Amino acid sequence: MPNTQSAIRRTERTKVQTSVNKSRKGKYKSAIKQMYNYIDSGKVKEAKNYLPKFHSQLMKIAKTGVISKKTASRKISRITKKIQNQKKESIKS
Repeated sequence: MPNTQSAIRRTERTKVQTSVNKSRKGKYKSAIKQMYNYIDSGKVKEAKNYLPKFHSQLMKIAKTGVISKKTASRKISRITKKIQNQKKESIKS
């Protein structure tokens, strides 16, 4: 139990910030899931169209510190590479 007034304010602020971070983490996970759904189902065109929005969402979340910028960049890079590989496979077929 917080003893001082400032400690009480900090616990309230922590509760608010925790809920904000949970919301951001949920957006991050749903963006990843959406992109993998496109990739796994072979919808290269939809994945390619969703890529700029995906990139924007991840970098906004990284900017706030919920995930690190390096993690966001790594996810974007790997997913872009997967899309490019699927595009090459669809051309060969």
